[in-house]
Amino acid sequence: MCPLAHAPKTQATRAAWTAHHHLQRVFHVCLHILPAAKHKKHEYLSSIPTTSPSPAAPAHTHRALVLIVAAMLIYGSIGVFRRHIPLSSAALACTRGAIGGLFLWGFAAFKNGTLRLGVEKRHILPLTLAGFVLGTNWILLFEAYRYTTIAVATLCYAMQPVILITLSPLVFGEKITLKKNTCVAIAAAGMALVSGIASGGAPQGALAATHVKGIVFGLGGALLYALVVIMNKKIHVPDIYGKTTVELLAAAATIFPYVVFTAGGSGGGAPFSLSVCVLALILLLGVLHTGVAYAMYFSSLDGLRAQSAAMLSYIEPAAALALSIFLLHEPFGAAQLIGAALVLGAALAHEVL
Repeated sequence: MCPLAHAPKTQATRAAWTAHHHLQRVFHVCLHILPAAKHKKHEYLSSIPTTSPSPAAPAHTHRALVLIVAAMLIYGSIGVFRRHIPLSSAALACTRGAIGGLFLWGFAAFKNGTLRLGVEKRHILPLTLAGFVLGTNWILLFEAYRYTTIAVATLCYAMQPVILITLSPLVFGEKITLKKNTCVAIAAAGMALVSGIASGGAPQGALAATHVKGIVFGLGGALLYALVVIMNKKIHVPDIYGKTTVELLAAAATIFPYVVFTAGGSGGGAPFSLSVCVLALILLLGVLHTGVAYAMYFSSLDGLRAQSAAMLSYIEPAAALALSIFLLHEPFGAAQLIGAALVLGAALAHEVL
């Protein structure tokens, strides 16, 4: 039935009734539209990204922490493995670069779905040069492990950030600040205690020359590693896996002629004369301590801030120190322990403060 059937008959009341009827119709339409509009508004607001972290973010950060801590612990055990591999430092560095580079290349191919590395031709030469410096740095580090304790060699190598602080004004034009000078001075004092020069705890007699040689090799390795860091800062390659793969393979290729030239010399045997156990350790050093550790470290960077990653990297020398003292029972006095705290503390302070 039409609502106007019972409408009043006068003209004024009929007009009022008609207006009332239209208002009712508008009211009923609004009742149907508003819930739909409210639902659409809810869908729209739900689709807008917010600044609050997603529920998956804590899990992602936890995974990154596990990866970088595991990588640092693996790096920290390199000295122990080197002690049980009767191979020359050059041959060991060469095999480490070759095995680690091939493994990382395979990992990158599996991750990206292609064997092609994201490295342009113009970057091959500078990366090859950086790889040569990296391989030479390994040789010096392995020699440091041979001539002195793992703890002392590791702490000498841990001077790399301090050396980088010293070189940064010359290379990057950075200002020399009081904080930087203080960190360098504290690290130098700590190094004097670690070496035994300041505390009188250095080995005497024939061991003294060997100990000093190990310190020189360790500091030389730290200097070359600082140079590798500087070179990598100037080589801009977005594909970090491809960049590192080229450097590792270049390290092996550039060191190989020297290995062949010095074959038969002191410092280790030929690979074919090594036992199966030693060959397994060499393979482990290349795969686990290089390929796997690098892959874990790079994967962790996606879930960590740069400062957090820098701080956690000091787990490596701490682990090496613990293995040297508690596993190998190498001598390490109280003064050296204070020196270790000064060296690592100065480097860490520069990262944090």
